[in-house]
Amino acid sequence: MAEVPSRNQDLEHLQLLSIFHYVVGCLAALFSCLFLIHLGLGLAMLLAPEKFMDKQNPQGPPAFVGWLFTGIGGLAILFGWTFAGLIITAGRFLTKRKHYLFCLVMGAIACLFMPFGTVLGVFTIIVLIRPSVKAMFI
Repeated sequence: MAEVPSRNQDLEHLQLLSIFHYVVGCLAALFSCLFLIHLGLGLAMLLAPEKFMDKQNPQGPPAFVGWLFTGIGGLAILFGWTFAGLIITAGRFLTKRKHYLFCLVMGAIACLFMPFGTVLGVFTIIVLIRPSVKAMFI
């Protein structure tokens, strides 16, 4: 039979999960910053298309290309930073032992951020489904 973790072990696991939520949230925010390049290129295409002119393309890029780069880059940054903020918030809630369902759902969503989020999400779900851990949340 499986050994039942003690209350101290549960608290330690929640504390470790909280720390790892902060780390993965920061990694997600940092990864999202890569899309600043797309946003910058899109804005440059829209605001200074003459910089992209050459002998083969004397008119520069079409405007929709600039809008495409700007839109996709902006949405990727918005999505990434929102995701990172929610992961960090879940880490904070794990420390305070509040909002059990939110932490469980964010653990499942974190699985989409491979490979670190997947590991974090799986361990979060494993720890949170324990009845002893669920009883700690208010």
